[in-house]
Amino acid sequence: MGQNTTGEVEEFQVGVVIDANTSVAKVWLTCMDMALSDFYASHKNYKTRLVLHVMDSKNDVLDASSAALHLIQNVKVQAIIGPTTSAQAINVAHLGKRYQVPIISFSATSPSISLAQNPYFIRTSINGSSQVNAIAAIVKKFGWREVVPLYEDTEYGHGVIPYLMDAFQNINTRVPYRSVFPSAATDDQITQELNKLGKMRTRVLILHMLSPLGLRVFKKAKVLGMMNKGYAWIITSGLGTDLNSFEPSDIETMQGVLGIRPYISQHKEVAAFEGRWKIKFRKEYPDIERKLDILGIWAYDTTWAMASAVEKPSNSSDILRMGPQLLQDLSNFKFEGLSGEFQLVDRQLQSDAFQILNICGSGFRDIGIWKPSDGTNKLNLQPVIWPGDAKDKPKGWEIPLKDRKLRIGVPIKDGFNEFVKTTNISCNGTKYDVTGYCIDVFTAAIEMLPYCVPHEFIPYKKNESGKAGSYYDDLVHQVEVQKFDVAVGDVTITATRSRHVDFTLPYTEGGVSMIVLVKKDLSKDTWLVL
Repeated sequence: MGQNTTGEVEEFQVGVVIDANTSVAKVWLTCMDMALSDFYASHKNYKTRLVLHVMDSKNDVLDASSAALHLIQNVKVQAIIGPTTSAQAINVAHLGKRYQVPIISFSATSPSISLAQNPYFIRTSINGSSQVNAIAAIVKKFGWREVVPLYEDTEYGHGVIPYLMDAFQNINTRVPYRSVFPSAATDDQITQELNKLGKMRTRVLILHMLSPLGLRVFKKAKVLGMMNKGYAWIITSGLGTDLNSFEPSDIETMQGVLGIRPYISQHKEVAAFEGRWKIKFRKEYPDIERKLDILGIWAYDTTWAMASAVEKPSNSSDILRMGPQLLQDLSNFKFEGLSGEFQLVDRQLQSDAFQILNICGSGFRDIGIWKPSDGTNKLNLQPVIWPGDAKDKPKGWEIPLKDRKLRIGVPIKDGFNEFVKTTNISCNGTKYDVTGYCIDVFTAAIEMLPYCVPHEFIPYKKNESGKAGSYYDDLVHQVEVQKFDVAVGDVTITATRSRHVDFTLPYTEGGVSMIVLVKKDLSKDTWLVL
């Protein structure tokens, strides 16, 4: 563990606890292997070599703890990289504290992992709570007053929610409901919860889930019409960091979604590494289609930092000295990695900025960058394409109408077309274009509401109901019998009609007037010149 005087290479044993059989874990392990090759190729005089011992945590908390305990007691590892999830990390961190073995995770982002209570835990990824102000800045940018978070019932899902609630409270945005999904939710459970959300008025949804569950939610949301115009979706960094690896069918279900992920400058070193990584990964795993992700870059930088820290002269006296010295060296280590400046503050990586993305077409595009110095007031974004291919930003909430639009009855008539004019635009007489002053007044009023009211204009054909009486009495009657929800047009307010329906305040004057010719009295014209 450090330079020695014999010229022999000494091994430093490091355990890796990871969900090894997943395709994404193979991405990370490839990055870690390349980090060791690159490091020792550029530091040939170093006498210490990291040896990685990989054990499968099998996507299970107990298996992760068991693997870590085996590595500590039997393999005698002096540090552990991993495990994969936040729930696994909490239990393994307790073992690290007990045996004074540093636990270094590049993927456990949940702020529920207390660094104060786990003094041997190091997070070489960002704290999940660091993204909440970026999300709040997006919400404030578009003036939304209500949002609903959707999150999984796991350590990862619950960890960031209190911070998210505080961020929304700071911008005076209400959270009327929290939607919690079991991590192993069935299709019926997902559908049931989404149907409940669809009956609420809030249309701004914040999805905080990992990819396996999050993608299933989006697929069901699309089927249920919740990816249409009027909705706004924001995904947190859990899904945001995985966007590069999504299938085209996954992207298709997420059209119009906004997402955030930690910003990593695409400098030439990253591009060169990605090219080498593709060659190596395809050679080792020809049957797996994956792309390099941010966690893979953090895995590379983490392994590089470990290789450098154990070589420090301060550790050279005894290779078996573990815990406190290694913990201190890693905590104080700083270098320029693939992810940018790699520096730990209070034993966790700091993020300078978040990238804001808009999913559209066959992929996604960068529409802005948020920095901590921006707070929630300074956010410049390029134009957004919203769900339903909408260009105008969603209002954020609407009156739920049990899966139907508000039915607006309008008169079909001859004369006075300035008030209402219905023009047949189909050969079979089933489609009409409705215009006129009354329609303009109604449209202006509906657009002033702070929420959306889906509606459609339905021309009423004369004597369609067979009811005797005037055409306008008949039109009013259709509102009374609930064939129409509303009638819009030049309908005079009368006592008889008012007994059956409610009218808005009149916005034009009614009555009968007589127009006559006025003869000018020239004797009163003082400027007359004879």
